[in-house]
Amino acid sequence: MKRLHYLAFCILLIGGAVMAQPSSKGQPQVFLLDAKFLVETKQRIQKGDKGFDAALAKLDQDAKKTLTTSDFTVTSKTTPPPSGDKRDYYSQAPYWWADPAKPDGLPYIRRDGERNPEIEKYPDHRLLNEMADAVRTLALAYYFKGDERYADKAVKLLRTWFLDAETRMNPNLRYAQFIPGINDGRGIGLIETRGLAELVDSVGLLAGAKSWNAADQKKLEAWFDQFLTWMRESQNGRDEAGSQNNHGTYYDLQIASFALFVGKQELAKQILQSTRQTRIPKQFEPDGRQPLELERTRSWSYSVMNLEGWVSLALLGDRAGVDLWSYKTADGRGIRKAIEYLAPFGLDGQTWPHKQIIPLSVKDFHRILRWAAAGYRDEKFRAMAAKLPKLALADRDNLLFPPATN
Repeated sequence: MKRLHYLAFCILLIGGAVMAQPSSKGQPQVFLLDAKFLVETKQRIQKGDKGFDAALAKLDQDAKKTLTTSDFTVTSKTTPPPSGDKRDYYSQAPYWWADPAKPDGLPYIRRDGERNPEIEKYPDHRLLNEMADAVRTLALAYYFKGDERYADKAVKLLRTWFLDAETRMNPNLRYAQFIPGINDGRGIGLIETRGLAELVDSVGLLAGAKSWNAADQKKLEAWFDQFLTWMRESQNGRDEAGSQNNHGTYYDLQIASFALFVGKQELAKQILQSTRQTRIPKQFEPDGRQPLELERTRSWSYSVMNLEGWVSLALLGDRAGVDLWSYKTADGRGIRKAIEYLAPFGLDGQTWPHKQIIPLSVKDFHRILRWAAAGYRDEKFRAMAAKLPKLALADRDNLLFPPATN
């Protein structure tokens, strides 16, 4: 890919406009998604396979709605960060509330798991997620249907958020998750960009679109390279790298994903290898429990969320040649045991014995189990996958992942 980008850039320098291209194998450059399965699905659709009709129709419907959305940008907020530059990302810590014992409420106090509605005054986190979701829907619809309208809109959203000088987000999270009366931003805020790991896959699906050219690709890679540097060198970034719980998991996920996107394969491999020694022994018990997540007031939600991060890391490991699926410590700690620990509660209906102040949802765990069944491909996981409710025919995952029971 790096050679293709270099050649494309040379052509631009001599005056020719070119489109960004897929990999030399004809597969999209994606890291969390399965490029081979995407290609096979697309070929089956083109050959008239009706099995994907419902999912494709729903995706098309969603993409059409997304065509009418406004362009998301960090500069639309009404309250600027302390820097005064609205291009700096700005958000408030969700679980911190005004202290009722203080006349001005300062400093704020923590109420774990209880979201403060004040955070809506700082919309950058919500807008970032909405932008990433919209680009994903449009990029998938473009990939499978070839409709340039979808690519055009996705490209417009990407340029507005990342590339255009007036509206682009500065590549830092200096002011993410500030706490009134305590700080103006903190390392924990880095978890708010975890959705960008999926966004770089969306960019890979746009390769070949008329509106997405090699110059755009190069500029976006430069943005992510700068953000990667900030994550690794800033104080906030170093603080998050030292987090022991899900924050550390998603820090590693972002570093590895962005490194692969900008062509730093060795950095990605290094992160994926080190996470086995630095995170697994501290995050998992030999029986699969995740003690740092069980401490939370939403212990099921955080256990599942953290495990989803680990499965995503394992998928990146598949691309970088690092096996996280089967890795375990000498006393048996690893991803597999963690999935097996949650299965009776997420699959068999057993009562969750830990604190969970919101209703327990099993949907995300079911998705994890579908990925894991494809990752492990053994009898135990096939048996667990067989208990899963069938995906609705219109579910988008039918287009993206092999059936778990294969």
